[in-house]
Amino acid sequence: MVEFCGAQKALNTMQTESRSQHRHLESMNFLELVDGINQEDARLAAIVQAELPAVSRLAEAIFERLLIGGRLFYMGAGTSGRLGVVDASECPPTFGVPFDKVIGIMAGGDGAIRKAVEFAEDDTEQGWKDLEAWNISAQDLVVGISASGRTPYVLAALQACKAQGIQTGCIVCNPDSAIAQVSNFPVAVVTGPEFVTGSTRMKAGTATKMVLNMLTTSVMIKLGHVQDNKMVDMQLTNHKLIERGTRMVQEETGLSDQEAKVLLLAEGSVRKAVDAFRRSK
Repeated sequence: MVEFCGAQKALNTMQTESRSQHRHLESMNFLELVDGINQEDARLAAIVQAELPAVSRLAEAIFERLLIGGRLFYMGAGTSGRLGVVDASECPPTFGVPFDKVIGIMAGGDGAIRKAVEFAEDDTEQGWKDLEAWNISAQDLVVGISASGRTPYVLAALQACKAQGIQTGCIVCNPDSAIAQVSNFPVAVVTGPEFVTGSTRMKAGTATKMVLNMLTTSVMIKLGHVQDNKMVDMQLTNHKLIERGTRMVQEETGLSDQEAKVLLLAEGSVRKAVDAFRRSK
């Protein structure tokens, strides 16, 4: 009972758990509902902008780790964990990096991506075990993702990382959180009350996705996986991407559509195709 009361008190102090500023949602029509949600979302760009210096510091730290052969780990539970898994899974096809360069770890394991695993986020030992399974080392960097800023699975894992000399960052949506305090590079995007009270899959989730986009995209650009504004190392995994790559090769070489496509498919990436063309001249 004492533990429950303590948890309830903690919830009452978090901005993400504060009461929605929109009342009697069930009486609204669909236009009123989507307009209210849009009003809340419209505030996010300015909230994230205020944290850009912190986002930049975390991005630079990630870049430095990856530059020496380290890896980026995302850790989270629920929506936060799923967002980390999504961002990590999109790096190989977008930037051509190995699948184990950016790794998303979720409380409850991969099965929790589709179906919630009860109390997985409350496990204070499993997070570090999950990192150990990947042979985590001081070359790596771990980013904890938690709207509340206090998820036990994430917090305990970051504390263990700190004890082992492993650098950490975080993305949280409440001020002065326990996870931010234990992180080397904290990012706190304080999104305030949700349209539906406590539903952090909404504004908090959107703001978190914005920051994740910034982190991996900026880091991959600085690692050389983008030239000019083009994804030159993207994987050619469907017809749309092959056509996009063909256009890129055409722009860089002046080849015809068919010639560019043949060269692209032979070499396997835009970068390799353009390099091969230039070597032939």
